[in-house]
Amino acid sequence: MEPYNQSASVPNENLFELQVDQQSIGYLSETARWAKFLSIVGFVVCGFIVIFALFFGSIMSVISKMGSGSDSFSSSTLAIGNYAFSIVYIIIALLYFFPCLYLFNFSSKMQTALRNNDQINLNAALGNLKSCFKFVGILTIVVLSFYLLGTIVVVSVASLMR
Repeated sequence: MEPYNQSASVPNENLFELQVDQQSIGYLSETARWAKFLSIVGFVVCGFIVIFALFFGSIMSVISKMGSGSDSFSSSTLAIGNYAFSIVYIIIALLYFFPCLYLFNFSSKMQTALRNNDQINLNAALGNLKSCFKFVGILTIVVLSFYLLGTIVVVSVASLMR
């Protein structure tokens, strides 16, 4: 195999011609099964988070009624806080949904690719896996940035209070 197509003076697109052997097929098949399991569990968890978010206000009102009768917060303040927490939980569920969707698409396409020896589905499956990792990576960077910003704010406020 030549790494360079001399007749057209254009680099060969497939320099290494990787092969998917039986061991790789076994690893990919098992990975696809675990990915499907994890994605389905993730969808169920997303559903529970949304259900919790929808009923969070009711749960908190029951808890606040069980507490002492001399609350310093008004019921409208509690309602606004409950809605805010509900929105936060729905956003969390939405952010968790997309990696699960990419993982589910990866597993479905990978199982189809391996079953039918289909290069197009193999490429699509690996594209979904890349998207899953990219989404989680970007989300991790954003969350770490918020942690860093929060730490800076807390340290700044603490230093001003001295």
